[in-house]
Amino acid sequence: MSSADAVPTDLAGAIDVIEETYEFMLAYAAQGRINDEDNSSAGIRSYLQRSNQALAVIASANLPGEEAQQFLDVMRQDAIKAGAAIRLVLAQPTIGSQAIDNLNASIHLRTLLTDIFVLDESLKITGT
Repeated sequence: MSSADAVPTDLAGAIDVIEETYEFMLAYAAQGRINDEDNSSAGIRSYLQRSNQALAVIASANLPGEEAQQFLDVMRQDAIKAGAAIRLVLAQPTIGSQAIDNLNASIHLRTLLTDIFVLDESLKITGT
């Protein structure tokens, strides 16, 4: 994981964490694991916990411009839904590949990812 498992403190960092987690989840789901017990500290739980923290950063973020702020408000609602799914998976005693594959397929997570991609590209264009 990047930044030595650092908790994101700004919107850009939160976006990076969620994107990294999604990439890790894709690989994890493909491994056919029954559980996560043999993972090191850089395992699936660590990624999901950091994403959960990143969602809190998104919830408190502000952006300049009315349009950007309106989009961020929509993104917050999507983050709430995706966060509930992430926390449900984290609450399980073990996390196998099938659970992560199902989380990857969740419309709530996919909607949040699409929001992030749109916002990230917009921020790059505007230099915000």
